[in-house]
Amino acid sequence: MEYIVEKIGMSRTITVPSKPVTLLKVLDQKVCEVNDGTAVVAYNSGKKMNKSIEGQQKKYSLSSEFNRFVTLEVANTEAGDLDLTPLAEAKVLKSTFTTKGRGFSGAMKRWNFGGGPASHSHRFGRRTGSIGNAEWPGRVMKGRKMPGQYGNVQNSVKNEIVSYDAENGVIAVLGSVSGANGSLGRVKVAK
Repeated sequence: MEYIVEKIGMSRTITVPSKPVTLLKVLDQKVCEVNDGTAVVAYNSGKKMNKSIEGQQKKYSLSSEFNRFVTLEVANTEAGDLDLTPLAEAKVLKSTFTTKGRGFSGAMKRWNFGGGPASHSHRFGRRTGSIGNAEWPGRVMKGRKMPGQYGNVQNSVKNEIVSYDAENGVIAVLGSVSGANGSLGRVKVAK
């Protein structure tokens, strides 16, 4: 079963020794239509609406608070409120979020290179260094660690559930989850 969640942030447990936990809030979601285990689910992303979203809302006769649609695996057999009972029995979650984007980064930041000597009259500095071969194969090999886009990719992690507050819809999972606080992601019951 899959759910759309918002990352609240990190905290820790009160037990001794304390454990780091990430807090995830399950968003209000409505199942619009169900087809063989997968369903069209509407949720509020906090973004502006456009005409295509308004058309979807009319199609499923939803209120204006639900402004995004996504296809998920759900426990529901018919349209209506999303069934959250599988979360109460779950032990492990697989969470998928987009990592923080760091833009175009140099090789030292992106790949944790050490850099060259920092002494006087040295021009190496924070550069990558030699990347090619002399004669054969006469080109730069694929997969070479070089400067470029760092972050802003999807990342999935399995986390153990520490606690689940059904009343407020808050899940506390052991360890960290990718992405910035306030970012939206998917959570799937793994066990």
